[in-house]
Amino acid sequence: MIDEAALEEAYGRALTAEKAGRRQEAADAYRRCIDIDPDDHVGARLRLAALGCGETPPSAGDAYVATLFDQHAEAFEDILVRQLAYDVPALLAARIAAVAPGPYRRMLDLGCGTGLAGRALKPFAETIIGVDLSEGMIEACFDAGVYDHLYIGEAVGFLEDFEEDEPFDLIVGTDVIPYLGDLDPLLAGVAGRLAPNGVFGVSTETFSPDDAGGEAFAVGPDHRFHHREGYVRSRLAANGFAILDLQPITVRQENGRPAPGHLVVARRS
Repeated sequence: MIDEAALEEAYGRALTAEKAGRRQEAADAYRRCIDIDPDDHVGARLRLAALGCGETPPSAGDAYVATLFDQHAEAFEDILVRQLAYDVPALLAARIAAVAPGPYRRMLDLGCGTGLAGRALKPFAETIIGVDLSEGMIEACFDAGVYDHLYIGEAVGFLEDFEEDEPFDLIVGTDVIPYLGDLDPLLAGVAGRLAPNGVFGVSTETFSPDDAGGEAFAVGPDHRFHHREGYVRSRLAANGFAILDLQPITVRQENGRPAPGHLVVARRS
């Protein structure tokens, strides 16, 4: 059992210290959060990495992602679309229409959320399956009535464990990669589930133009993973994908500034 009161106190202390610029005090409090809750529902490991006080984790962590999106499920589209000007599913639909219009018999939407990508891509596919870690998101997505089947689960684990053997012609993931560091497990899983010549459409977030660091990926100040274009290209190629289209995009507005990213459409070669 998690001591919720102790976790809330430690997390509040960490946030206060971080906002005040007391980095070491914040780091100590975030480490205390992990001691109390090793599953890390509050995302302390991400915050430590963003502060430069901890190793970059391999992903945002299932407990944190599920908690984050469960908390925001009801207001998700209002916040993301209307307040933060998020339009990635429509951008992806436009690029797929331009370079790989299908039609597709079976589509898988990884991290389907409330169904924004499913609605944008419904004209391309006969059957749409969605998966998301957040039960709250899946409930909202079910109400939208776009998907033929919905599952609760983490993207990489779902690709590994899904019991159906029939491949997909189209797999998409809008706003999934920003919660993953190392992309090889995801890309290997996608390649294994795609039919020959199947298409993968995905969005990433990347570093600001003035960031001259050399790391392939890192946790940004927004506590999401940023991936460099060269790293994305190399991992796609290593996992058997030929890039059909890769373009820079603005993913959303972040604190009043454009958050840069990339939109990728690739074919399993």
